[in-house]
Amino acid sequence: MKSMMTAVLAVMTISAAPAFAEVVVVVNAANSEAVSKDTIASVFLGKSTAFTPIDQADGSPLRNEFYKKVTDKEAAQAKALWSKLVFTGKATPPKEVASSADVKKAIAANPKAIGYIEKSAVDASVKVVLTP
Repeated sequence: MKSMMTAVLAVMTISAAPAFAEVVVVVNAANSEAVSKDTIASVFLGKSTAFTPIDQADGSPLRNEFYKKVTDKEAAQAKALWSKLVFTGKATPPKEVASSADVKKAIAANPKAIGYIEKSAVDASVKVVLTP
């Protein structure tokens, strides 16, 4: 009976864990620049203008995962940094879009754009530069 209870608890724990899609950082398919994780973090934290950042919707699990894995910050911390930069007139925040499809459209329209999407959404319109 004890081993059955342990098995039931293990299944409940596994099924209660949130399922995250694997996040990848992408640029325009024609972009041939090499991009490091540090550069990506700098762009998404307003420290670099090497690329035009495209963000997923505020509060989305993919956005939270991206900021945690790439910038080592929570999405809310990054938002606070951007608020300060905008308030002081030092930067414009990333364009925010609703979905990975919208990220791909924005990147297709701007060769200097960079964003993140689910790995399963990658197609020929974008080039993966980082899988954190």
